[in-house]
Amino acid sequence: MNKLIHIGFGNIVNAGKIIAVVSPDSAPVKRMVQRAKEEGNAIDATQGRKTKAVLVMENSQLVLSALLPETIAQRAHAEGKENDEA
Repeated sequence: MNKLIHIGFGNIVNAGKIIAVVSPDSAPVKRMVQRAKEEGNAIDATQGRKTKAVLVMENSQLVLSALLPETIAQRAHAEGKENDEA
């Protein structure tokens, strides 16, 4: 079963499709986000707030989140533990 994690402001993603959760502060990530926006492969889930995390998905899409990468990683890890116990 696919596990879904909350990435802020009522937005949810499939945790099984996440390749990486990175900070948007470095120049290479900024270029990657800009290119994805130009190509229409960026999903902005920040609700107008500052982007604090970029989720790189399997289908080469980027999801922008206003939550910290550590918070998203903790939520994904907690979901994984719950599924292992079941």
